[in-house]
Amino acid sequence: MEEIVSILTKLNKTISTMESCTGGGIVNAITNIPGSSEVLKFSAVTYSNEYKIKMGVSEDIINKYTVYSMEVANAMSKNIAIYSLSNYGIGVTGQLNRKDPHNKTSEVDKVYISIYDKDKDKYYNKVYTCEYVNRVDNKNKVISLVVEMLKSILND
Repeated sequence: MEEIVSILTKLNKTISTMESCTGGGIVNAITNIPGSSEVLKFSAVTYSNEYKIKMGVSEDIINKYTVYSMEVANAMSKNIAIYSLSNYGIGVTGQLNRKDPHNKTSEVDKVYISIYDKDKDKYYNKVYTCEYVNRVDNKNKVISLVVEMLKSILND
């Protein structure tokens, strides 16, 4: 994440996150880096559908695709970038080692990662299938995937 903060600072670009299953792990990794206040605009942990909707994710999208979908991750990443006036938005939703009794889906242990580039109006997506039994290990893997994605995007 140190490299990401450095690149964003040099490019004079900003980033914001809307996280669900990672519970703020991505923004925590960002704020662990000195100087992150230069690039981080805002973060929201929207663990419930209610707060995803309050942050701009359409209830229709959630109902049509389920809260665990790339469509919702894309809505999260775009809405957080727009809300915070950031160049990049990160949206993450999914299930980590537990079936959600309140949100029916056939996809268990999948995490949907979306990075939205507001300047290019472009999404970058990845689906991660949980490799570990431990939630913390899966969260850490998602964070490392976000770092890899951001490096690729920012060095493009």
